[in-house]
Amino acid sequence: MLTRNCLSLLLWVLFDGGLLTSLQPQPQKSLATEPRKNVIRLPGRRAPFQRVKRGWVWNQFFVLEEYMGSEPQYVGKLHSDLDKGEGTVKYTLSGDGAGTVFTIDETTGDIHALRSLDREEKPFYTLRAQAVDIETKKPLEPESEFIIKVQDINDNEPKFLDGPYVASVPEMSPVGAYVLQVKATDADDPTYGNSARVVYSILQGQPYFSIDPKSGVIRTALPNMDREVKEQYQVLIQAKDMGGQLGGLAGTTIVNISLTDVNDNPPRFPKSIFHLKVPESSPIGSAIGRIRAVDPDSGKNAEIEYNIVPGDGGNLFDIVTDEDTQEGVIKLKKALDFETKKAYTFKVEASNLHLDHRFHSAGPFKDTATVRISVLDVDEPPVFSKPLYTMEVYEDTPVGTIIGAVTAQDLDVGSSAVRYFIDWKTDGDSYFTIDGTEGTIATNELLDRESTAQYNFSIIASKVSNPLLTSKVNILINVLDVNEFPPEISVPYETDVCENAKPGQIIQIVSAADRDLSPAGQQFSFRLAPEAAIKPNFTVRDFRNNTAGIETRRNGYSRRQKELYFLPVVIEDSSYPVQSSTNTMTIRVCRCDSDGTILSCNVEAVFLPVGLSTGALIAILLCIVILLAIVVLYVALRRQKKKDTLMTSKEDIRDNVIHYDDEGGGEEDTQAFDIGALRNPKVIEENKIRRDIKPDSLCLPRQRPPVEDNTDIRDFIHQRLQENDVDPSAPPYDSLATYAYEGHGSAAESLSSIDSLTTDADQDYDYLADWGPRFKVLAEMFGEEESYNPDKVT
Repeated sequence: MLTRNCLSLLLWVLFDGGLLTSLQPQPQKSLATEPRKNVIRLPGRRAPFQRVKRGWVWNQFFVLEEYMGSEPQYVGKLHSDLDKGEGTVKYTLSGDGAGTVFTIDETTGDIHALRSLDREEKPFYTLRAQAVDIETKKPLEPESEFIIKVQDINDNEPKFLDGPYVASVPEMSPVGAYVLQVKATDADDPTYGNSARVVYSILQGQPYFSIDPKSGVIRTALPNMDREVKEQYQVLIQAKDMGGQLGGLAGTTIVNISLTDVNDNPPRFPKSIFHLKVPESSPIGSAIGRIRAVDPDSGKNAEIEYNIVPGDGGNLFDIVTDEDTQEGVIKLKKALDFETKKAYTFKVEASNLHLDHRFHSAGPFKDTATVRISVLDVDEPPVFSKPLYTMEVYEDTPVGTIIGAVTAQDLDVGSSAVRYFIDWKTDGDSYFTIDGTEGTIATNELLDRESTAQYNFSIIASKVSNPLLTSKVNILINVLDVNEFPPEISVPYETDVCENAKPGQIIQIVSAADRDLSPAGQQFSFRLAPEAAIKPNFTVRDFRNNTAGIETRRNGYSRRQKELYFLPVVIEDSSYPVQSSTNTMTIRVCRCDSDGTILSCNVEAVFLPVGLSTGALIAILLCIVILLAIVVLYVALRRQKKKDTLMTSKEDIRDNVIHYDDEGGGEEDTQAFDIGALRNPKVIEENKIRRDIKPDSLCLPRQRPPVEDNTDIRDFIHQRLQENDVDPSAPPYDSLATYAYEGHGSAAESLSSIDSLTTDADQDYDYLADWGPRFKVLAEMFGEEESYNPDKVT
């Protein structure tokens, strides 16, 4: 109620006092009958008041948030000078929340809020008003825009969005040392009232810390807070709005504050003297005892450095700091001898490494203690000069070569001789031997680094006076490599190249391997073999990192021309002596798409058209085979018909009798019979073409000597048959050849019936039937009786 009264008083002062001009309708006067007069002061000059006519009477309105009344909350009133109160003007409202959040009385222009509003959700609403004539539906005034602000109330408590907090401050800090700043956020309106004005206070954590009420800065409140006494503090901070007044809302958070260490404590020895007993057989460099100083600080402030004060024993012993335990480790710098000296006394100083100048006045940050070492007499085994012996030897070193030696000594007063031997439990004795007196190690077999690169075995040294006192040391022998193997390609590569490859394209990365191993590692070089360097299709690019790339040198490759390429690559190592080898790579040409993806590398794919499947190819080949079979069958039928026509008559077509009824040219008038077949073979040598077939090549008839009897004729005919059988131009069916001339001096003279003086009856041709099926037709022709007809001319 007090807040609402204050708000009303403030608005009255602002508006009625002249700071703002209120255009809300006054309940005492009727603005419809008496329009308000607005007085405007012009800046920079004093002028008499002027009347300014206003069409709208309105201003920025306010509505109280979180209103809980039963009736809609009244916001304000809109009024136009043209409204005479006769009900002819209609007021409309549009914009943010019009009709849902705010409503207007169309006749009076009164605006009400329909529901409770939250300023933190939406601080203001922008609306537009319009006065319209009820009868004409036309606007009486231009549309005007105004704002309704949601008036804040204190409904949100302060909140620490970043809490809880963690902070630290060095110990021994003075009063007022800065620790941390906290901040609380209030969602209320910071420009209106005290709803968002926050005040900070400490509820828990006093008297160690304090906080500034306005800024929230936490500071120390006590001097010289000691971490070694108390390290952790928990502080409860409160933030209250309304300036901390009664009735304000509050929020709290926790701040965990820890004291960080400073070097305010020196190291201290818990006792003034330390007694140590050390056997005389202790090896040089071994730790013979530990002492410790105590520092209550932590971290680097507790780091301690130990030093031996110069004096007795300072040259025999050394002390170092164990970083984990901050203890002083005493080590032996020289060998102890009980027979020479039995005890040593010296002082050790402990001091801090990191000093704080603020505490120098507290005194020196160091402490001193006495160390007494008693030497114990013992009978010790021989001591090797090294805890581990490492030796190197080249492979293929001749047997018996000395590669190193070990040394062991008896440190007792009455020193004894030492004997050496290889430990039988290890397998080094089969490859190496040791001299029992001198301790020299030599090879016993030829070594191969590729078989075994390292040998590890033990050597035992024993005292001659007491063989039971033995010492053992490990021997590590590294076999050094001799460059005896050439480098080779790591993997037998078979790579692919696209038909559409471009020059300079890397199609394969190759690497090499060498069974040899140089101490500094191998460096391989790659190059093209000399025989392939002349106009190569591919080349080798050495990347100088033990790898190389196979690079194309042509613009495209064709599988039809060449499917496989063999590329000889020479690989050379960098050891001495230099070894090299030639490795042949197989490069296969493949069909690829435009992106370089391989589609096919098969051999049969070379002849396939692009886009043709295997099933389609088989169908095409099947059709071709069927067409070829039809053609072959057709040709065979044609030849069969021709053969049947020729063999229908039992007489040779050359023996047909032709009638001539005129005095024409005789044989020149017909092509049924070739008279050249009956002429002298010497005359017809120029015409070598046979009548039964037109051969592709000419067959030269051979001259045979005249025969004396039928046996020669049979041999002659058989020979001619064989010549026709092997003649490649002969047809695939039998043809009848007539041999009409026997040559000069033949006892049988000519076989032709034209020049014969005797008839066929005088000749006996029965023997032709014995010549086989080939002469069956000939035997039937000459074996028949024929009468002579003078009307026919042969």
